[in-house]
Amino acid sequence: MLPPSALPPFRPHSGEPIYRQIYARLRNAIAEQLLRPGDRIPAARALALELGVARGTVEAAYALLSAEGYVETRAQAGTVVTQQLPPLLPPSIVLTNATAPSTLAAMPATQGPLPFQMGLPALDAFPRKLWARLAARSIRATGQTDMLYPPSAGLPALRTEIATYLQLSRGVACSPEQVFVTSSYRETLQLIAAAVLTRGDQVWVEDPGYAPTAAVLTQAGMLPVPVAVDDEGLQLAQAVQTAPTARAVVVTPAHQSPLCVALSLPRRLALLDWAARHDGWIVEDDYDGEYRYVGRPLPALKSLDHAGRVLYAGTFSKVLFPGVRLAYLVVPPSQLVVFQRAAQACFSGAPLLTQHIVSDFIGAGHFARHLQRMRKLYAERRLLVTQALQQVLGDYVQIHQPPGGMHLILHLRGRRSDRALAARMRADGMAVHALSERSVAHPVRPGLLLSFTNIATAELANQLGQRILALLK
Repeated sequence: MLPPSALPPFRPHSGEPIYRQIYARLRNAIAEQLLRPGDRIPAARALALELGVARGTVEAAYALLSAEGYVETRAQAGTVVTQQLPPLLPPSIVLTNATAPSTLAAMPATQGPLPFQMGLPALDAFPRKLWARLAARSIRATGQTDMLYPPSAGLPALRTEIATYLQLSRGVACSPEQVFVTSSYRETLQLIAAAVLTRGDQVWVEDPGYAPTAAVLTQAGMLPVPVAVDDEGLQLAQAVQTAPTARAVVVTPAHQSPLCVALSLPRRLALLDWAARHDGWIVEDDYDGEYRYVGRPLPALKSLDHAGRVLYAGTFSKVLFPGVRLAYLVVPPSQLVVFQRAAQACFSGAPLLTQHIVSDFIGAGHFARHLQRMRKLYAERRLLVTQALQQVLGDYVQIHQPPGGMHLILHLRGRRSDRALAARMRADGMAVHALSERSVAHPVRPGLLLSFTNIATAELANQLGQRILALLK
């Protein structure tokens, strides 16, 4: 099923009407069999709300699809892909970089999330009963083939669901063969290092950034080079000056980790140009790009990649729950064989049962509905936590409320040490991080990184604010 959170990569200045862009992306998905006969697509009202366009715009796209025989309306089943499709689709709508021929075979544990714990989605809002039903069904359907070693690249059904979701929601044009399922972002990085990098290669990493990135690269024999980040994201000019022979860069363009700034369009284009001219690789870590509360989610950097230099990394840890232990990587068509060999050599594959459950969760439309609910919930929790902490701590901190992401940044006023305060808060049972701890070579303003996703009430936020206040005095 097409996710209701579908987001075509709109080109507002292309001269092509938005309804035609929606129509073309849906028809392309049908052409590539990412949407198959009988698959549902979302109601026009739901899709219009998600995309931030008029309902009539979506209805115009649907009407055109219906007139050409690609979709039909079926009472309670809604709008579905027609069983008897037209024999041929015009080749002009097929995305060339998504149709390569296949060369592949098919914190310490606690009783619950700690206050402000980073990287955790709202566990109290996850549909556990629904998940349990899907899990039970998958277990009952287990056959002998499900008891064999899992495919090194991932379950074909899950790879298809991921490709469909990415193409329609993140603007990433890819075929299922380009998707490699891994057990985590760290394993994704290990796969990349094994496939396209060589020991001793320099790799630019954001500073401040996500510490495990540099750690995994170092363990794999690479030389991470910290590059400063400003309001427009990674500073490419500094990167080139510091390490001109770097072979790759790891970036978080949607919400830079941890500053949550978005990589600007000029820098995105400059980075893509660098990669194309120097045969470099861009690892796009899109860890929580779905969560944006001001405007629509930003298109992925991969959607602008015409030279096949972006390796797109995603994870289910932030959108489902960390215990699912599933992530994925989208590679260019030209690199399919290289990554297949690396995956077969390095990995034994993620558990098939979990892959079946996630595949069913996406395919039945539950994933898209869950994302839609979480965006609304996180916007509410982000606001209530911000207001409560501002009321209690306003004299001591300046609260930065990014337009997206899953955490707030509390910049400390005066000469207070964020590391010392973070240590006291952790001793008091609050799982916070000091912003300065994320920086290697470039000083940052002292601050605290606080997740708001699991703080459900203003009362709880106020109580936590009072605990922080006691530690500040």
